[in-house]
This record gives sequence, structure tokens and C-alpha cells, in this order.
Amino acid sequence: MNVDRSAVTVIGLGSMGSALAGALLERGHTTTVWNRTAHRARPLVDRGARPAATAAEAVAASPLVLACVLDHDALRSALGPAEGALAGRTLVDLGSGSPEQAREVAAWARSHGADHLDGAIMTTPPGVGGPGVMFLYSGARAVFDTHRPTLAALGDPLYLGTDPGLASLHDAALLGLMWSTMTGWLHGTALVGAEGTGATAFTPLAIRWLSTVTGFLSTYADQVDAGRYPGDDATVDVQIAAIDHLLHAAEARGVDNTLPALLKATMERARSAGHGSDSYASVIEVLKDAADRA
Repeated sequence: MNVDRSAVTVIGLGSMGSALAGALLERGHTTTVWNRTAHRARPLVDRGARPAATAAEAVAASPLVLACVLDHDALRSALGPAEGALAGRTLVDLGSGSPEQAREVAAWARSHGADHLDGAIMTTPPGVGGPGVMFLYSGARAVFDTHRPTLAALGDPLYLGTDPGLASLHDAALLGLMWSTMTGWLHGTALVGAEGTGATAFTPLAIRWLSTVTGFLSTYADQVDAGRYPGDDATVDVQIAAIDHLLHAAEARGVDNTLPALLKATMERARSAGHGSDSYASVIEVLKDAADRA
């Protein structure tokens, strides 16, 4: 059977899966769609997608199969009946999961004759298709290179390495950064809001400040890789003194201090470990020590 090499199948049509299929349709790809609940496909079919009656039919329709389901258990459940159709296909898992699960799925796909890439979508559904949005991939380089032009319809495809778990690992790390940053912004917004400054007034200052913080990250990255933390900008001791002002201001205004208290406790652990006169980057040593103890 001749297979259209630009054809793509999307398995799973929740908000994100539907956004993926929509971006592919907009770029002119022959797009087959399948979902356990068939009515989810109707809006995409109205836009030109080809509906598949079964998961096996969907997999057989395209050389490239994008799966966007809740987790790896859901993936195995959805594609279990389609195992016989996987041979010769490339399966890209764009669901969420751990690095260990990604490696298991890669081995499972290989056992059925399929190539595999693990992927991580670094946006919400409205961002899919934007050229500046990151999509992270890991797995065989040749497989990534073959399908990169198609994957570029979804966003900027970034290849991380051959280990299938790398995309999921980086996804978790970047989500941790996002949640910490957004919660810090919300804490600051609550603090200034206690005296009448609205979020829309505070946020431009926060964004400008974050551009300065990115400079700190670039500087500290070299220190982390070298394992040396010269305290020539601001030491951990100085940061501990500074965060006390935040804690006092928030307490006086009835703002929850759970986050800054946790940050101070982590800084104090770094000081106790001998890093009081080092840069803030030295805090990574106590974070790594916790991982080693685990």
C-alpha cells in the first residue's frame, strides 16, 4: 500500500490533541484523527481531517503517528489493539509522563517494529503552531531528522538526545521553573496588592525584572558546571538578610509566607553547608545532596 509521506495521524483529541491536528491541517498535511469518543473528531473532520474508525486504522493511515493522551497507561490502552499496525511507523508520544515511562514506551514500540520519539509540548493549546513555541524531542536522531519538517508545523522542534527519557526529564524541570516563577509572581502581586497596586500595574515591573534575572541564570550556569561559586555579586548570607525583609512585609500585610519561608530555609541549609560567602548558585549543592540521599 502506498502511504502519503506527508500524512500524519493524531491519536487523542482532547484540547491539546485537537490543537495539534488543527495545526497540521493548516499546514496542508493529510491528517487522520482518532479518539475513543468519536464525536470529538467532528470539528476536525469538518476542517478536512480524515476520521478513522479504529486505532489500528488510524495508525495504518500514516507513517507518522502523534499520540496525545493523558499518560503512558492511556497510550498503551489506546494503542494496544493497534499493535499489529505499528510496524514501519514512527510513534511520537506527546502525552505526559516520567523519563522512566518514556523509556518503557520506546522499548514497547520497538518490540512492535515502530520507531519512537518522546515529546514534550511546552505550551497550552492556543500556542500550538506558533514558531516560537518549544516542542522537545528525544530518541533516535535519524528518526527526528526524518520527521522534523512535519513536526515544525506544531512549533519549534528541539532535539535533546538519543535517550528517550530526556524530553520528559526536561519537561519536568521546565515545569518546575514555570510553577516556581508564577507562584513567586503571585506572591509579589498579593504583597503589592495589599496596598492597592493592581496586578496589571505590577506585572510590567515583574517582567522587566525577570529580564535581569535571566542574566543571573547565564552567569550562574557557568558556576554550576564548574562547581565553583565566587560570591562577587551577592552571597548567600546577603540573600538571607534580604529575604527577611520580604517575610516581614508579607507577614505585616497578611500574605501567606509559605514560599519565601521555604526559600529562606533552603538558603540556610546552604549556609550551614559552608556556602554563606558563596554566590546564590551554591544552593544547588544542597539540592543535589538531597537527591543523593534519596
